[in-house]
Amino acid sequence: MKVCIDEILKTQNKTRYWLSKEINFTYPNLMKLCNNETISIRFDVLEKICNVLNCSPNDILKIGD
Repeated sequence: MKVCIDEILKTQNKTRYWLSKEINFTYPNLMKLCNNETISIRFDVLEKICNVLNCSPNDILKIGD
């Protein structure tokens, strides 16, 4: 499973730092998530990301490489 937050941020001209502030999530943890260095994500965090970026979980989580 791959996390594709950076691609969405790029199309919206937003930064990881901006996203961390918007969803009230620590920047280091967001870095780990964006770099695919984590093994889980809480549903409430996923929901916040989707709401702020106006996307669905399918846009963020991709199966395969």
